[in-house]
Amino acid sequence: MSESTNTAENGVSGVEIVLEHVSKTYPGQKEPAVEDVSLTIPAGEIVVFVGPSGSGKTTTMRIINRLIEPTSGRITIGGQDALSLDPNKLRQNIGYAIQQAGLFPHMTVAQNIAVVPKLLKWDRKRIADRVEELLDTVGLDPTQFADRYPRQLSGGQQQRVGVARALAADPPVLLMDEPFGAVDPITRGLLQDELMQIQAELRKTIVFVTHDFSEAVKLGDKIAVLGARSEVLQYDSPEAILANPANDTVAGFVGQGASLQQLNLLKVRDIEIEQRPTAHEGDSVADFAERIGGDWGVILDSRDRPIRWTDRKHLQGVSSLRSVGLPLGELVSTSSTLQDALEAILAERNASAVVTAARGRYHGVVTIETLIETIRSLREQHEDDPPIAEPAAVSTADTAEASGNGT
Repeated sequence: MSESTNTAENGVSGVEIVLEHVSKTYPGQKEPAVEDVSLTIPAGEIVVFVGPSGSGKTTTMRIINRLIEPTSGRITIGGQDALSLDPNKLRQNIGYAIQQAGLFPHMTVAQNIAVVPKLLKWDRKRIADRVEELLDTVGLDPTQFADRYPRQLSGGQQQRVGVARALAADPPVLLMDEPFGAVDPITRGLLQDELMQIQAELRKTIVFVTHDFSEAVKLGDKIAVLGARSEVLQYDSPEAILANPANDTVAGFVGQGASLQQLNLLKVRDIEIEQRPTAHEGDSVADFAERIGGDWGVILDSRDRPIRWTDRKHLQGVSSLRSVGLPLGELVSTSSTLQDALEAILAERNASAVVTAARGRYHGVVTIETLIETIRSLREQHEDDPPIAEPAAVSTADTAEASGNGT
């Protein structure tokens, strides 16, 4: 792909991907792992492949960057024939993030992120600036993390570095193969939120593979529900799939809680965000106490990221904000779903959750009252929804692992 394919137009830095009648049959196997798949993936959008194990969704995704060579069909990326390009050159323009991050254990965080820029012969200053920028983008302080090794990071931190490495050379396309599947649920939600915040800034074309339909609803601009041999059972927006599953198999993925899934469609940015007084650790205690009054406030670090909450009682008799207050619980971002916000609020004693924007900076708070009113409105909208049909039985061939093939 030429450098011009990565030129942002209307804020979009991604490019269109088109798969035309793509198939893959492994040597010695009678049945294809992927059969006659045709899809258009719009520039600058997140398209999620979801389906049972053995459906071929990972194989289909890996065909895009030719980690798996297709047996037949045509693929264009940004209008160029991907099958006519040198595979290594092709992959340098496609970011790739996988489960468990896949970091090189003998390299530092900075060296891991710099792998592709070095291959592209960027100069040292450009690489150093890019590493610092990306660590900040994924919520890791460069001064703390650049020189650490993967073994010194938590699972969530490793995944953040994996995403930063995939974005290092500013590729127009990012492929993500269940990248958050190996971390705990809370960390997974935070990583999903961070991905959406990054995507709001960068507008890459992202192909994301998951077996979790709730994750697909949360992340996807469009969802491709795949059956056996990557048959496209339905390809549409999350809202359309939830409202009108194409068949019983798709309905099985949606599940019986379709109305509750509406909480995964609405984001925190879609509802009212309230404000609380804020102060940095070096600010005046007396001034902050006066602004808080009978309410509570949020203490920020030097990068405007929320670190603790406090009220006037905590501020009595103290001379500094550096050690006052209580740690914040689970934060939500403007990209978090209302389901995420509800879970965070229920865990907080002040019935509110602090909301962050890009790069973890303070944005406001969401309260239980606002959320209850939104949920009440949603329930009223969906009271008359017809029940989703019970899914038909899926054959063993549809759900069994394809031996030796990707998922």
